[in-house]
Amino acid sequence: MYPEPFTLAGETLRSRLFVGTGKYPDNETMARALEASGCEVVTVAIRRVDLDSNDNLLTAIDRKKYRILPNTAGCFSADDAIRVSRLSRELGLGDWVKLEVLGDRKTLLPDPVDTLEACKTLVSEGFTVLAYSSDDPVLAQRLQDAGATSVMPAGSPIGSGQGILNPNNLKIILEMIEVPVIIDAGVGTASDVAMAMELGAEGVLLNTGIAGAEDPVAMAHAMRHALDAGWLAHRAGRIPRRLYGTASSPVAGVIGE
Repeated sequence: MYPEPFTLAGETLRSRLFVGTGKYPDNETMARALEASGCEVVTVAIRRVDLDSNDNLLTAIDRKKYRILPNTAGCFSADDAIRVSRLSRELGLGDWVKLEVLGDRKTLLPDPVDTLEACKTLVSEGFTVLAYSSDDPVLAQRLQDAGATSVMPAGSPIGSGQGILNPNNLKIILEMIEVPVIIDAGVGTASDVAMAMELGAEGVLLNTGIAGAEDPVAMAHAMRHALDAGWLAHRAGRIPRRLYGTASSPVAGVIGE
C-alpha cells in the first residue's frame, strides 16, 4: 500500500513530496536527489535564475519528468512577488506559483499582510496560488478565502532544520480549512516528514533538508519513505497515549492469577 494520488488544481499527482532545487553542490547531485525522492513537482526560485545564461537551473531540470513550480523566494513585498509571478508566466512556466513573501532578512518569517495581498491579486489574474505562510490558523483561513489553491504553513523557519515546532496549530489549520495543506519549511530529517504526514497533511515541501545533508541522495530516499510511512500511519490510526502501561497479552487465566 502506498499513498494514494491526490488532486491539486485539477492535476493528479502520485507523489506528495515537493522538492526544491537550491543549495545543491552541483546539478548532477540535484538530479540524482530529485530522482531518489520520487517527487513530481520541483520548486524553482525565479529571482535566483540567471535568465541571461543558456546554462541556468531551468535547463538542468528534465521538464518531461517534473512539473516546475516557480516560487517567489527572496521577495519581501507583495509588489515584488506579483512581479516575479508574472515573469514566470511570461517565461512559459504556467500559472502555478508558490507564493512566498518574507517579512525580514534575519528570521525569514513570512509577512502575513503582504502575503494575503499578493494572493488576492494573483488569484484575480488567474494564477494557481500555493501560499506559504506562518502556522497561524486565522491567516490560513484568510488565504483560503482569498482563493489559494493550497495553504503551506511552515513547520519552522526556512532552512532551520528544527522540524515541526507547533503541531497544535497545524492540527487546527487542518481542521479549519478545506484546501490541501502542504507543510513547508524547517524540515531537517525524515522523522520531521513522517510527523507532518501523521498530522494529516496532504504533502510536504522541503529543500535544505535534502540539499544540505551530507549525502543528499541518501536523504532524499529517506524523505520519500518517511512520507509514505507517515501517510499510512495517519490512516491506520495510532493507539491512544496512556499514562500507565497496558499489557500486550491478556493476563486472565495465567497461572498464579
